[in-house]
Amino acid sequence: MASVSVDEAMRRAIELAARGLGTTSPNPVVGCVLLDADGEVVGEGFHAYAGGPHAEIVALAQAGRRAKGGTAVVTLEPCDHTGRTGPCSTALVQAGVARVVIAVPDPNPVASGGAATLRSAGVRVDLGVRGDEAEAGNVAWLTSMRRGWPYVIWKYAATVDGRSAAADGTSMWITSEAARIDVHALRGTVDAVVAGVGTVLADDPRLTARNLRDGSLAIRQPLRVVVDSSGRTPSDAQVRDGAARTWIATAAEVGTGPDGRVDLPALLAELHRRGVRAVLLEGGPRLAGAFLAAGLVDKIVGYVAPRLLGAGPTALVDAGVTTIAEAIDLEFVDVTQIGPDLRITALPRKREG
Repeated sequence: MASVSVDEAMRRAIELAARGLGTTSPNPVVGCVLLDADGEVVGEGFHAYAGGPHAEIVALAQAGRRAKGGTAVVTLEPCDHTGRTGPCSTALVQAGVARVVIAVPDPNPVASGGAATLRSAGVRVDLGVRGDEAEAGNVAWLTSMRRGWPYVIWKYAATVDGRSAAADGTSMWITSEAARIDVHALRGTVDAVVAGVGTVLADDPRLTARNLRDGSLAIRQPLRVVVDSSGRTPSDAQVRDGAARTWIATAAEVGTGPDGRVDLPALLAELHRRGVRAVLLEGGPRLAGAFLAAGLVDKIVGYVAPRLLGAGPTALVDAGVTTIAEAIDLEFVDVTQIGPDLRITALPRKREG
């Protein structure tokens, strides 16, 4: 087998890490490629599920004795603590790895310190190779760990003129089956799906991740969260059907914000405490507006159908904007056609001051 460069190995490690999206939380996604002393790939691994072996351990097991004197290329700084598994830093030292190349330092104070341990053992450590790419692939976990509340994605579906339903309230289906399949795949990558009680009362959604072709439930289901200030969620609502865990978040339990409703920062802090690292905000134009007005949305994924309604509810209500100067500016990062619809991915620009 021909030798590969460290840059090529890191690109492969990032690809491997992506295989763990949706199954590793509250842990990060991590990929690792092990090169022997001649630069040949002798081991690969990724973190597949929380409590399972880390990427470095999987790669070391494949490499065996050929890891000695070699290079470990890993997307995130090897952990330096004992949790459900032992420290990867120690495992790399014991295997005789001579060099470790890391894309992104670990921001988790409980697990960080692997680079220092490796250096103290005489292992060469290099940081920052393909760091931006590795960061993007692990953005939800990294963001959540750095600030203490989950990464929030607002998802909406609308017509070209921004309507989420017709004037008579009908909304099934604004977008195509292809777009809905894509949404369920998106649900499978997050830890919690959040909707407002208004959406529950109006549409009675299940908020589960499913295979739309046969209706079967995905093996891993995100936590269903209903933001319900005064506890109006009906006892027979589909979100209470037992298909997935559900939390009815009331103001009495979470706390009250300035608007008299559920305190949203407190809600996110509690979700983080429960191990939620990525949230999909799905239901309710008013709830979405409140999240946006508070600056709590990290990414927007919009499914835009090639339709016009001219009247009916809009996808967003009152985001705290009263004049054009207050508009929430976005950076488009992707536009992809999904069936007949467009999926638009955008990031809210940070406001100065």
